Amino acid sequence: MYGFQLWFYNKAPLSYHFKILNKMQRRAAIWILGAFKTSPSEGIEALAGLIPIKFHLQKIARRSLIRSFKLPTNHILKNLENDDPLQMKVISSHNIGSLSNRQRTLTKGHIINSNIKSHGIFPSFSSLDPEFSPGHQIVDIFSNRFTFNLVNKKEKNHNKTCDQELDEVTLRCSSEHHTALVITDASIKDDIATSISHIHSFNQLIIKTVHHASFVTSTEAELFAIRCSINQACAINNVSKIVVITDSIHAAKRIFDCDAHPYQVHSIAILNELRSFFSAHKSNSIKFWECPSKLRWKLHSEVDKDSKSFLISPSYPTKIS
Repeated sequence: MYGFQLWFYNKAPLSYHFKILNKMQRRAAIWILGAFKTSPSEGIEALAGLIPIKFHLQKIARRSLIRSFKLPTNHILKNLENDDPLQMKVISSHNIGSLSNRQRTLTKGHIINSNIKSHGIFPSFSSLDPEFSPGHQIVDIFSNRFTFNLVNKKEKNHNKTCDQELDEVTLRCSSEHHTALVITDASIKDDIATSISHIHSFNQLIIKTVHHASFVTSTEAELFAIRCSINQACAINNVSKIVVITDSIHAAKRIFDCDAHPYQVHSIAILNELRSFFSAHKSNSIKFWECPSKLRWKLHSEVDKDSKSFLISPSYPTKIS
């Protein structure tokens, strides 16, 4: 696989290279197992414990991106990949920062590809954070302050029941003076994620948050939308109860997951916010309600439509929220 970066990058034709490599790996798998030549490739690769060539290349390509971050600042590749005019020591026409957006989209190559992906958000773990210390966790101290209300999909008319429950929750929130109703959603189009949230109080939309990010997963985009909405809701005066309605209840559960996972940065930020919120008064609480996208519940449909209404074209360098 030496020098695979010369041909394995975004927008490069890969079918011919994959055909040769897949044939090579198939012969190796047949030799390892002593199988027939007519055996299916996927099956013998799995039995031989060989990862598919495509995924193997993706793995080592991601690892090769890390090397560019370890290079010294005066390295020639660092100067080529530098796209910040303020940090350019020598302005040259060969710098990526001197290319226009159209030139960037037309330019192909490993350096351009690694430069674009270097602006992405990499998984960040922080298992030693005080929020995850045994006995100090929110699940230990404030276990009665947060609840999750899931849809019972085993029930026959679960969509109708869920719709009625969400309507009742909305009416209850609109009549209570100290309650903030939060509705979140996220969508991804052309590798650009849009995280959006609407915060209602007294049956009126009072806060709307919109954030864009590139090269992030849908779970991370959903969790970031919840993070921003909780941050805004906690800042509202005299709010003692927060109701979060989301179609990604699995992302909301990650907040209180103390095991190592790639979204711990967001979890820690939300937990810090909730700890302050819960400590302010003993009646403060938060509830999470699941609202499936297929239900097309009115308020959530508005947020979903809003998240898909933005036509964002990637700008370079990509600004990550």
